[in-house]
Amino acid sequence: MARRRALLTDTERELLEAEAKSDRYYQAVSRVRRKISEELTEDVALLEEHHPELLGELQEVVCEEE
Repeated sequence: MARRRALLTDTERELLEAEAKSDRYYQAVSRVRRKISEELTEDVALLEEHHPELLGELQEVVCEEE
């Protein structure tokens, strides 16, 4: 089974890690922002309503202090 990404595609990761900022870099930034503001927001709302335990697990990972 193929490994899946939670937020970033492999290509987006490569573009965001690159030192040179190309048009593709800025497009990737825009796509990730849209995923965060639209898709992730909807997913969090769904988890909050239907599976708060999973939302808690997500919050532990995302909000973990270093």
